[in-house]
Amino acid sequence: MNTYKHDTLAFPFFCLLLLALMGCAPAPLMDNGAASGTESDLTAKALTAVAEGQYVGQLLNPPIQVQDFSQPSTHPDIDAFSDLHGQWRVVFIGYLHCPDFCPLTLVDYRHVKQELTPTEAEAVSFVFISVDAARDTVAKMKPYLANFDPDFIGFALDDATLTQIQPEYGFYYQRRMAEGSQAVYTVDHSTRSYLVDPDGYLRASFAYSTPPQQIAAALRWYLANE
Repeated sequence: MNTYKHDTLAFPFFCLLLLALMGCAPAPLMDNGAASGTESDLTAKALTAVAEGQYVGQLLNPPIQVQDFSQPSTHPDIDAFSDLHGQWRVVFIGYLHCPDFCPLTLVDYRHVKQELTPTEAEAVSFVFISVDAARDTVAKMKPYLANFDPDFIGFALDDATLTQIQPEYGFYYQRRMAEGSQAVYTVDHSTRSYLVDPDGYLRASFAYSTPPQQIAAALRWYLANE
């Protein structure tokens, strides 16, 4: 059985500091990674939806613009995460040798896609990011992901790139070497899925084992309200 660390979202958040000086306050400062404009409008709609009992995932408020990365994928026309701009992206971070959480999540993604209409499904990309680039080559990832859906997209990122993008997502991974061997190992990893919008903002996340029908309903809500 693969071990993993329970997900505790460690996303950064931004506080507005209001100063009252001589009867006036300066304009609030906004970190350049925080959403504004239409991004904030969608967040406001999502907060209202949550208050009304609509499931939209675990909402990130404010949403955070994730960093891009360049790396060959399992699709020859996709060489960077930003190549998927214009699409909603459901992202899972794991590895091919995972015996349980990764394949079960990919099965769930297949069911999520089946819950969507063809038009809705065309607006969503399902992305698998491997933390085990030493073993998970693109050549190996392509047939593996095709077992679930040939449209699923795979990237294998090195440790430097994973370290670069980790702060926005808050994911966790750690390799566990077998005693006396540097070649045999498993990887402990977090099991949350992440929702990135068409402009590259991390909007929400889904806990492992969230029913596919719920994830599909959340995606349908975002597509209808973007």
